[in-house]
Amino acid sequence: MSHIKVKNPYTGEVIAELNQTPVDEIENIFSKAESAFKVVSSLTNYERYEILKKVAEIVEDDKERFTKNIVYESGKTVREARGEVERCIQTLTLSAEAAKHLGGEVVPITGAPGIKNKLAYYKLVPAGVVVAITPFNFPLNLVAHKLGPAIAAGCSVVFKPSTKTPISGMSLVEAFYKAGLPENAIQTVIGSGSTVGKAIVSHETPRVITFTGSKDVGEYLTKVAGLKRVCLELGSNSAVYIEEDADLDRAVPKITKGGYALAGQVCISVQRVYVNKNIYSSFLEMFKNSVEKLKIGNPMKDDTDMGPMIDEAAIEKALFLIKDAKERGGKVITGGERKGNFVLPTIIAEVPEDAEVIRKEAFSPIVVVNPVDGIEEGIERINNSDYGLQASIYTSDLKKSIIFTEKVEAGGVLVNEIPTFRVDIMPYGGVKGSGIGREGPQYAIEEMTEKKLIIMDYS
Repeated sequence: MSHIKVKNPYTGEVIAELNQTPVDEIENIFSKAESAFKVVSSLTNYERYEILKKVAEIVEDDKERFTKNIVYESGKTVREARGEVERCIQTLTLSAEAAKHLGGEVVPITGAPGIKNKLAYYKLVPAGVVVAITPFNFPLNLVAHKLGPAIAAGCSVVFKPSTKTPISGMSLVEAFYKAGLPENAIQTVIGSGSTVGKAIVSHETPRVITFTGSKDVGEYLTKVAGLKRVCLELGSNSAVYIEEDADLDRAVPKITKGGYALAGQVCISVQRVYVNKNIYSSFLEMFKNSVEKLKIGNPMKDDTDMGPMIDEAAIEKALFLIKDAKERGGKVITGGERKGNFVLPTIIAEVPEDAEVIRKEAFSPIVVVNPVDGIEEGIERINNSDYGLQASIYTSDLKKSIIFTEKVEAGGVLVNEIPTFRVDIMPYGGVKGSGIGREGPQYAIEEMTEKKLIIMDYS
């Protein structure tokens, strides 16, 4: 049997060793999931609410353990990990509340000609078995964003966490069972995407596939999934436009946080900044000074601002992007090098639009800063991308902010806030190569339920 070694990105030590799920076990796992679906789907809305509320309470009571698990397996700072645990509690609570309000709607069937004495309505019913696949960067809250809505909807789940960070998700599954979840309602499988992942996505049983990860993998999953509903939260190269009337004292600290939180390993990390040429030099100087104050180091220390990259492959990718940008004429303003398991917070200026660091998702502590003539060019540059998750503008001009929100091609557009902003109650997802569908408990539940129509003739 193959083994998966989980390593601490900061120290490099192996912190867990897990057995990979044999592919020939997948059939039995889905058989159990189908049986569990009959049980979970028969629970009342309030019974699902009670389970989810209890899971949130269990996480609340054990916050320190969940926090340490996140730090040790993902390398994010302890402050970032504490924030993720709090968000997980919110996500579970929102899922619980959504379960209580799962209903339907009257269909105005008598609005059709010649229809009398008929009543029509639909109700939302569980779609079936859900396959949930999660990434390494939010190993607890992004798991909650899939498991919480699935249970709220009345579905059973086959869950595959990232092999880099499986501990937090597995601990959350344990909390579900402590809270009274029926047997086999969530089953965890461990293994690579090319083997175990492919086997669970291509299996005929699941009705819904919910996946968070890269665009390339997302496209692959759509090809092997078959006749299933596919919900994809994919990548981005999120951009900010800075107008000449922007409040830089407000914008610079936010962009610093948005560019380097989790070492840039966030799908809505600030990656591209387009600045009105009239304030370009001022912004670049302020931004450089802000970034150079970031403290990197031991992620368990409260004063650490940025932790290590997840693994060597991530470091090599970041260094390649920096090298490619430099070869194309980009100027490294600060950073641009590795230090052990870290890539130093990096700013690259005046980077051509065909550079990999602009075209691709960097998922690294790299921010590109380029000058533009004004808002029209800023919008054009932002939209010149295969991605469209979130984008933002900093301006004091109401008209310009409205123009920006109307013309930018993204699932979320923010004004005087960074694209890295997300609260768990909002609909979250992208357009173009950034995905299909929306997350956020209320909206994810819609993806995991079917509209069942009932028509009654009472003539």
